[in-house]
Amino acid sequence: MKRWLSYAKPYVAYFILGPLCMIIEVAGEVIMPVFLGMIINGGRDGTLTPAKSAGIAGLMILTAVIMMAGGVGGAYFGAKASVNYGNDIRRDVYKKVQKFSFANIDKFTTGSLVTRLTNDVTQIQNFVNMLLRMCLRSPGMLIGATIMAVSLRPKLSIVFAVTVPLMLICLLLVIRTAFPRFAKMQEKVDKLNNTVQENVSNVRVVKSFVREEYEVEKFKEANRDLKETGLSAQRIIILNGPIMTLFMNITIALVVWIGSQLVMGNENSMPVGDLSQFVTYVNQILMSLMMLTFLFMSTSRAMASGKRIAEVLDEKEDISDAGCALPDMKVTRGEIEFKNISFRYFKNSHDCVLENIDLTIPAGSTVGIIGSTGCGKTTLVSLIPRLYDADGGEVLVDGVNVRDYSLKNLRDGVGMVLQKNILFSGSIEDNLRWGNEDATDEEIAAAASAAQADGFIRSFSGGYGAQLEQGGVNVSGGQKQRLCIARALLKKPKILILDDSTSAVDTATEAKIREQFRTTLSGSTKIIIAQRISSVMDADMIVVMNDGKITGVGSHESLLDSNAEYREIYTSQMEGKDTAAEKEGK
Repeated sequence: MKRWLSYAKPYVAYFILGPLCMIIEVAGEVIMPVFLGMIINGGRDGTLTPAKSAGIAGLMILTAVIMMAGGVGGAYFGAKASVNYGNDIRRDVYKKVQKFSFANIDKFTTGSLVTRLTNDVTQIQNFVNMLLRMCLRSPGMLIGATIMAVSLRPKLSIVFAVTVPLMLICLLLVIRTAFPRFAKMQEKVDKLNNTVQENVSNVRVVKSFVREEYEVEKFKEANRDLKETGLSAQRIIILNGPIMTLFMNITIALVVWIGSQLVMGNENSMPVGDLSQFVTYVNQILMSLMMLTFLFMSTSRAMASGKRIAEVLDEKEDISDAGCALPDMKVTRGEIEFKNISFRYFKNSHDCVLENIDLTIPAGSTVGIIGSTGCGKTTLVSLIPRLYDADGGEVLVDGVNVRDYSLKNLRDGVGMVLQKNILFSGSIEDNLRWGNEDATDEEIAAAASAAQADGFIRSFSGGYGAQLEQGGVNVSGGQKQRLCIARALLKKPKILILDDSTSAVDTATEAKIREQFRTTLSGSTKIIIAQRISSVMDADMIVVMNDGKITGVGSHESLLDSNAEYREIYTSQMEGKDTAAEKEGK
């Protein structure tokens, strides 16, 4: 409760004024039956004069206007409080997610995090809005109407002692049944979001393999699961309404039956106006109980959503600045050393992705890493900026353990161009400024030119102001790679990591980009992961990896002589080129 109440503190005025306004409306509702009873009784016994009738009517109109003001005020302040409350929770959950490591995100899945940021927060926001409008209105009406009813006819009020406890027992049973069903429904929303996100993100693959029907069936299954789980939860709410209405009608019927006996009795001990007033209060009491029922139902769903949001907020970041010994330290040279590194993606797994890695990369050098798919190349370089943390051993940058740097300073010193090139919706210039938001137009153009991107950028209508669609789908794969390289170059990092980032670029353009690396980033350490051996042949040092281990380190010539695996890669790729050249000559 401390957590959730803390979000209400900045808007405490709204949280107070909203319920107070609803109390004004409740007071009017409790007073209004009194005026009605006076009119009925006065009309029956002949004491209601035109002047008195007009006076009572005027009071009723004034009360209605005050009630309207209270209702509008309560709705307004309730909306202000709940919207701001939901906004702040969503902001904190998003900030928390931004601190998550890859392992944290994998634990929840992307679709689940989207659901928690949107649907779950909305459930809490709606609950707060309902709570502010009902928390004093329902109890206030219940207490006020009960006092008025009991003071009017104490003996007739005994009916409540039978029906109200039964209603409360039914309400308790409904809430206990509903809570786990709402929690399960939110899990099904996660599954549906994951399905949609996966399909939309990879729509090109789906279409190229003609898997639309399969994906439609997959969505139908997830959608059907959500529908059935949702109906299971809604059945409780649907059942709750008729049960409460049944008790309401039974109570009103008993009151009317007993009251009519008093009205029609010989002693005429109860005026018709009093009976009408009493029935109105009975209706208000039961309606307030109905409103409390719906409030409790909303509470059960909000509790399920709140638990899911709390799981995100309470999640311990797998990688953080905790234990950072040198928060002000920055990467100045770019020397890298791996000391007896081992790593597993799943902590309980016995299979190591990296095992006993020892490697030193001198500052300012160009290093190529080559090896079979899945041998751990990307994982190894991901340890440098702490996208993952090693299970064993140390990663040192400029002689300092990467855990002793602040994440900001460490990652500021490392530029990465990943295998999957990501661009964001917005202009080309906006995307390049991710590397340096304060870069001048000249610096942006220079970085693009070094990445061999300036030419095609200027060919676009709008040039650097040309708009990219989400994910950069309106540029080719090679153009996307060059834009990502330009973005990294603009950062001017001391360590630049290129993870198979020129695979969609022709060899001539790739050679020009590598040449620019030697001049533009002459003082930076360049690590090039590649599948093409031509991409790393002229590197100062080449690292050969296989099955999570380093099998060879050296220059191109030395590895050809000493490393069978490197020689096999070279022979297979070069023979392919020679054969193609022979065919072209013929």
